[in-house]
Amino acid sequence: MKCGMICIFILAIQLFGPCSSASSLQDLNGLISSFEDSRISVRDLAFYLVSHDFDATPEDGYVLVWLDGTAYRLDPNGEGAGLCDISLLPPKG
Repeated sequence: MKCGMICIFILAIQLFGPCSSASSLQDLNGLISSFEDSRISVRDLAFYLVSHDFDATPEDGYVLVWLDGTAYRLDPNGEGAGLCDISLLPPKG
């Protein structure tokens, strides 16, 4: 009986785990295009993304976001559409 309860608990964690994390470029595009804030700062943008389960770090003038091992640069775009512009960072090396 106890083993059955543990198996059900593990299954429940596996089912709900992927639903709670945003990890695709499509999810990121949808999130940043759903709002506009011409005065959003780099720190505010990073906080907003982290609160939506993205791996985001504020850098000098932009936000660094990692998705599936790829680094993206997000620059707050002021009066432009959405919250920021996304560009792919070249690999280091």
